[in-house]
Formats: sequence, structure tokens, C-alpha cells
Amino acid sequence: MAVSNAVDQFMRRVADEFESLPRQLQGIARYLEQHRSSIMLQKVNDVAVGSNVHPSAVVRFAQRFGYSGFSEMQAVFRDAFRERAEPSGSYQHRIRRVIAGRPEQLDETQIARSFIDACRVGLDELVERFDVTRFRAAVDLLEQAEQIYIVAVRRSFAIASYIAYALGHTQKRVHLVDGLGGMHREQIHSIGKGDALIAISFPPYGKETLFCARLAHQRKAKVIAISESDLGPLAAHANVLLKVEEASAFAFRALTSTICLCQALFVALAYRLELKPNEGAHTGDYDA
Repeated sequence: MAVSNAVDQFMRRVADEFESLPRQLQGIARYLEQHRSSIMLQKVNDVAVGSNVHPSAVVRFAQRFGYSGFSEMQAVFRDAFRERAEPSGSYQHRIRRVIAGRPEQLDETQIARSFIDACRVGLDELVERFDVTRFRAAVDLLEQAEQIYIVAVRRSFAIASYIAYALGHTQKRVHLVDGLGGMHREQIHSIGKGDALIAISFPPYGKETLFCARLAHQRKAKVIAISESDLGPLAAHANVLLKVEEASAFAFRALTSTICLCQALFVALAYRLELKPNEGAHTGDYDA
């Protein structure tokens, strides 16, 4: 479940000061960002273990941001959770408990239903955390871009391939940085001011994607990052970061929320450009 503006404001403060934090406190910041919906249920030792630090570091982190200790900082997350608690939220938690407490032996239909339920939770959280300002800013950057480059590797590559295909139905010049033959550097080399890069990556982050984002930033191109955290390495090079956190089941992370967000980005841009997805000179095979 998403939490209210109080937590968002706190995490923005953390993001603003992230680069100046000691390494241990940066680890705590990443952990809070990734587990913000469950911090109100955790003990200081849980956060310390998850962040790979001593509990005293968690207390120092809280004090760094003006709290007397972990409990006072945790209260921000707890109060926000209570404000947003709704029947749908308890439903999401029930789904999580079912998945977490699954029996050892499952048949194929149980596996399918569990994975579908996990994907549904991810979509619910995508809606809850949807940032209108960031999304509009991303569409603005794509509309203004002379050329659009897209990069993602490994599990995220399928999403990059799809959005490159979709954007190819607009009048924009679109380049998929697929790295064929190990040529990420050569394919991104021509990016420059006036262009935009869509970079998609999640922990442990693809080094090729990070390289492309860093180069685009250096060349003064605009970078739209799609990732799970404001505190990850991809965010450091982004003009706009669209946050999405995928659900997982059976140790596999879904792609449902990310592909949904990318489809929404394309459709919003297409309408901004006054182009219907199923019309135009190059759109006859859009649904193929």
C-alpha cells in the first residue's frame, strides 16, 4: 500500500541529501525507500539487518533527519498507513500473506493464480503511487525531443523493445539501443542536446543502461528513467524518474506494472501529438 504525503515529503528530503550521506546511511535510505509500505511493522533490528548495518546506525539516520530516534521516525510511516487504510489495502495484504504462506506443493493453476494475484497487487500500487507531475514532465520531454533513444538490458529488454516499437508509430525518430555485438557505446554515441533517452533498469542495475544514462546526461540530452527508487544510481542522471515497483511471486519479479506504465507513456504522447495509435501511414500493423 502506498503511504501518504508525509512519507513522500520525508523521502524527498532523504533523496535531496542522499549524496552527502555516509555510505551506511545511504544503505538505510535505500532500504526505507524499497520497504516504505512495511516500515511501520518492523523493529529497528529488522531495518538494520535489511540495510546491513548496526542498529545504532538506524538511530543515527533518524536523528540526522530531526527525529529523536527510530520510533519517532517510524511513527511517520505508521500514521500515514492509518490515513490510507482501506478495504482494498487489507485485500492486498491478504494476497501477500497467501503467497508468503503457500504450501510446498502447488499445481499449475495455483501457481498461475498466485502470480496473477501478485501482478494485480503491483498494478494497484502503481495506481496508488502514480505521480501526475512526473508523468506529465516525461511526456513533455518526449514531445520536445528531436530523437528518442531507448535502452534496457536483460529482463527489462523486452519492455524497451516494446516501447521502441510503439513509439515508432509516431513521427519521432526512435533508436533502440539493443547492444547487438556489444555496441551500446556506438549506438548511443550520437545522442545530444535536444534528444531524449528512456532508460529502464532495476536492481542490480545493468551497467550498460547506467553508461547510456550517464553519457546522455553529459551530452545534455534529457533522461527519463524508469526504476523503483529515487535513491538508485539511475536516478542520479535522470531529469524525470518514473517510479514503479514490481510485485514478485515464486522468486520471479513481474513485468506487468512496468509495461503498463510504458504503454501509458506511449498513448499519452500519441494523443499529445494528435496521433491515434491505429491510424497513420506506418500504423497498419500496430496490433500485429
